[in-house]
Amino acid sequence: MYVVILGPPGAGKGTQAVRLAAATSLAHVATGDMFRDNIRSGTELGRLAEGYITQGELVPDRLTIDILMDRLEEPDTVSGAIFDGFPRTIPQAQSLDEALQDRNRQVDVALLIDVAEAEILRRLSGRWTCPNCGAVFQERTDPPKRDGECDNCGKPLAQRPDDAPAAIRNRLQVYREQTAPLVAYYEKAGLLIPIDGERPPDAVQTALLGALEPISA
Repeated sequence: MYVVILGPPGAGKGTQAVRLAAATSLAHVATGDMFRDNIRSGTELGRLAEGYITQGELVPDRLTIDILMDRLEEPDTVSGAIFDGFPRTIPQAQSLDEALQDRNRQVDVALLIDVAEAEILRRLSGRWTCPNCGAVFQERTDPPKRDGECDNCGKPLAQRPDDAPAAIRNRLQVYREQTAPLVAYYEKAGLLIPIDGERPPDAVQTALLGALEPISA
């Protein structure tokens, strides 16, 4: 089963994708994590991607698709995957469809975590990330046990450059222009299931798992 997670930045896609992967044993395919790993490692892909990410822009399709295709060759994706952060444009969705078809696979469902823009602004302005292990915390809803310190590894937390106010506004504009049309794309294909993302994380997780049950049965 291949699952696409949709929603605006700050909707909780990454958190919920990790939890879904653990609950379903599907591979978690997160392009954002892949880019950040490459940036930390100083690879050519990382250097190319960094300029776009820090400005809140989408990484060009050719870079994103190249790294995703490499990921789909790994054995843990054979029985299914949860795509987190990809696709973000209709051309990317079409490229994903083609890549899966070449492997006799297909996207089975697109889960839309729906959150209002005002709530997104509140969430992202209070989001803190561990540069060491990638753990994410939120000042209001999921704060670290010790202020400014990662619960997992104890390293200092930092705000990502793309969570700065100006970058947040740009990311939301990019989402409206380039990513939101994916909702119509998957709705037309009969694959879209909307989920209310403004509920507590556990309630959102329960709804997501409930949406997958008929498909995985």
